[in-house]
Amino acid sequence: MSFSGNVKEELSRQLTEARHCQIAEIAAILSLCGNVIIDSRELFSIKIHTENIAVARKCFTLFQKTFNIKAETAVRRNSEKGTTQYSVAVGHHQDALRILQAAKLLDEQGEVLEELSVVRNIVVQQMCCRRAFLRGAFLAAGSISDPRKSYHFEIVCATPEKAEQLRNMMKSFQIEPKIVKRKKSYVVYLKEGSQIVDILNVMEAHVALMDLENVRILKEMRNDVNRKVNCETANINKTVSAAVKQAEDIKYIRDTIGFDRLPESLREIAEARLAYPDATLKELGQLLASPVGKSGVNHRLRKLGEIAAKVREDKEEAI
Repeated sequence: MSFSGNVKEELSRQLTEARHCQIAEIAAILSLCGNVIIDSRELFSIKIHTENIAVARKCFTLFQKTFNIKAETAVRRNSEKGTTQYSVAVGHHQDALRILQAAKLLDEQGEVLEELSVVRNIVVQQMCCRRAFLRGAFLAAGSISDPRKSYHFEIVCATPEKAEQLRNMMKSFQIEPKIVKRKKSYVVYLKEGSQIVDILNVMEAHVALMDLENVRILKEMRNDVNRKVNCETANINKTVSAAVKQAEDIKYIRDTIGFDRLPESLREIAEARLAYPDATLKELGQLLASPVGKSGVNHRLRKLGEIAAKVREDKEEAI
């Protein structure tokens, strides 16, 4: 099962005891993947379609626990596309009416709100109900990528108003999602690992949260190791390049003016560098008759470089 499937499986088994939170979760599911059917006699029925069996199971459980209604379930398989469609239906008018009224998806005249809009719905006034609503919204129309590959969380909405409501609801938990239009839909999404951890915590998907945190820790450790290795490699390359340049300058001095014209301190360090081309500055300093520190060695090598540059310049002018 995918990581997204695991999250939905966990959330499908999460059932709050508070009835108002159960209603908020039902309202989100109805709004994002539900249909209200009105027949010629003005009788209502509800049908929820999903490709995830965990979502179908959660809907069935919510209807039963919250309203004591036993919904009808059906499975439809498409062999050509290799998909399975699950539906949960409440066919009795009075039962459907009770659900819609409780979820505040009917207006004052008893008409179904356009596109089952939950914008400014009073069922999400309490913070606990917002958690339940976001949980239902993710179950109905959400997905999350495998954190080992990338960080991406999204919920697909049919209208910009619903997307904006979800964004504002997440903001109330200090989460900052963005909205993008994708074909005819509006997608509320998160791209930062820390923000996805936060939304999983809000929805109370604690097992998935720990799995994601473990992946994040491993990624951060790998990145930290890679940074240190890259830094050390760069330092080694820099040291090697400097040593090669120092050796070239010293050989040039030796082959042109000779070491006899150098002060004793410079001649000693020049000979040490040629004898130990791979030695560090600290190691070179310890090889001298009167040991000196890194800064002292560096100063002498820099002087040798200046002498080599001056000799080259004089030779070019003579030519």
